[in-house]
Amino acid sequence: MADAASTRFKSFRSAPNLLTLLRICLMPFLVAAILEGRYGWGFGLFLVAGFTDALDGTLARLLKQRTMLGQYLDPVADKLLLSTLFLVFTHLGLIPARVTVLVFGRDLGILVVSALLYAAAGRREFSPSIFGKANTAAQVAAIAAVLLHQLTPAHWVVDLRTATLDATMVLTVVSGLHYAWTAARRMGAPAANGSGGR
Repeated sequence: MADAASTRFKSFRSAPNLLTLLRICLMPFLVAAILEGRYGWGFGLFLVAGFTDALDGTLARLLKQRTMLGQYLDPVADKLLLSTLFLVFTHLGLIPARVTVLVFGRDLGILVVSALLYAAAGRREFSPSIFGKANTAAQVAAIAAVLLHQLTPAHWVVDLRTATLDATMVLTVVSGLHYAWTAARRMGAPAANGSGGR
């Protein structure tokens, strides 16, 4: 028991996980800045959050500090940050509600499918697909573009905002369907193997 507790504590203290925790701690300040209309601060804090996201993965590889905690904590931190910002933007009327509905609908669907997959096949690990990674990148770009649009009315920023929001909607649907298709295949695999063994 003592060894297990010590291992968990060391996982929290690893540099990549500390950066992930820092990203989570930045979120209330980022949200407050946006709600108060301080978009310059909001844009700066979002860039810092993005930097910690890129840096924690790099450090985990370079320092060989990949942990099970980090594998679960990092995507949770990303989803928490992105989903919260989409909600805030919708509340302020900065983006169409349909974008946030699609984002939350996909994430809720993934949670349900993951729960079913675990109940049916006992699977907990589910590596993100290239569509899921592209969707996350589009969401990050869309949030940055929306914030930047509050700082400058430049035409290229307007076009970037439109393009990234459109890409987010398309990739949200595509990645959600791909996830459901992959999950269905995995759920069907044990049954197929079992019937073949008989």
